[in-house]
Amino acid sequence: MADVNKKEVKKIATRESYGNALLELGAENPDVVVLDADLAAATKTGVFKKAYPQRHIDCGIAECNMVGIAAGLATTGKIPFVSSFAMFAAGRAFEQVRNSVGYPHLNVKIGATHAGITVGEDGASHQCNEDIALMRTIPGMVVMCPADDVEAKAAVKAAAAYEGPVYMRFGRAACPVINDRPDYQFEIGKGTVVREGADVTIVATGICVGNALEAAEMLAKEGVSAEVINICTIKPLDEEVIINSARKTGKVVTAEEHSVIGGLGSAVCDALCKSYPAPVMKIGMQDVFGESGSAAALVEKYKLDGKGIYEQIKDFLK
Repeated sequence: MADVNKKEVKKIATRESYGNALLELGAENPDVVVLDADLAAATKTGVFKKAYPQRHIDCGIAECNMVGIAAGLATTGKIPFVSSFAMFAAGRAFEQVRNSVGYPHLNVKIGATHAGITVGEDGASHQCNEDIALMRTIPGMVVMCPADDVEAKAAVKAAAAYEGPVYMRFGRAACPVINDRPDYQFEIGKGTVVREGADVTIVATGICVGNALEAAEMLAKEGVSAEVINICTIKPLDEEVIINSARKTGKVVTAEEHSVIGGLGSAVCDALCKSYPAPVMKIGMQDVFGESGSAAALVEKYKLDGKGIYEQIKDFLK
């Protein structure tokens, strides 16, 4: 089990991690190329562009075309990283991702930033809460949603080494670094128990991992022992770690900055219903669109912060 230190943590947006990881990959592998859709400053691929301008392609505001270009590059042996906001990478370009990348199972990596409600002031039109659901449905697509800077950089490097299509979800807002420990290891398809418990299992992804740990601390003060599992890879899902925990606690809560329809919660329910049926509460966006506001205010309003997760779990355990 991984031990999470209680020291004061630094906060880094995972989109920053994406840009920095690409920069490192550029030095390691000349076949890595990066494509962006007029958003290099926001997605942070501009860091790669500055160092390797000949391997950075700005496709303009033409995300569907960008995915097609990446597919073509993949057929020549290149490792293309397609970059845009999640709303456009997974939403607007879905048909191209499905047919030009997923169907031929090409080695294209999609780095989708500004996912979820923490996009903040840009509002509902840019707050993609459906991308995990969309990408999960594409056969052979790996779907990852890292919890922090450390995990995001590890996920990018693992995606580059993996042969096949990968979708990675990154955020705009800074979030706590929780995996900065010597024993941290990353593997596609593996979840991690970051806090052991006996009364309830919290399965979380992305920014909700840190918030779930906060909620577990609050629950502990009331005598409730919560086990917290960090799931970075939503597809393929580490069913074993979830089922083993459910057997121990008997109750499961999922937490995600995404719709409760089709995301982590649905994936966990799929796993449990076939192997170990257990009561599940899904915390996330409850079949609603987001709205404009600061990231912190929205996370609080939609009860995805530590306090909100804690309160919902308390109600669930009554």
